[in-house]
Amino acid sequence: MESDFETQLRAASLRVTRPRLAVLAALRDHSHVDTETVIDLVRVDHPTISHQAVYDVLRALTDAGLLRRIQPLGATARYESRVGDNHHHVVCRSCGAIADVDCVVGHPPCLTASDDHGFVIDEAEVVFWGTCPDCSAERTSQ
Repeated sequence: MESDFETQLRAASLRVTRPRLAVLAALRDHSHVDTETVIDLVRVDHPTISHQAVYDVLRALTDAGLLRRIQPLGATARYESRVGDNHHHVVCRSCGAIADVDCVVGHPPCLTASDDHGFVIDEAEVVFWGTCPDCSAERTSQ
């Protein structure tokens, strides 16, 4: 029986390989992780996989639209498997935690630019910045 990951890879015209399956599995359970974290997660079950293999897989899966790469200003690139729904992110200015923020239900107002300059807009990248609950509580207790 074919796994969901195998189906996704084949639908994207990508070969099914152990490194690709391992990266998809790691990102299914861990959102907004950097490359080093992906490597550590993949090496739990595949200790011999190289850094370069993981970098190559991340690039291929991102190019194929199976992963999304985000890089908030001043932060390292992060990866997530939630794609295709034009969701946004909120980033903690203190600790760098990242959480998903769903776009408005119905017509996404973020896709209606005040002046599109003739572009056909299909995605908006919105990043909200603030302080996460843990960091807020820590500041309050000091």
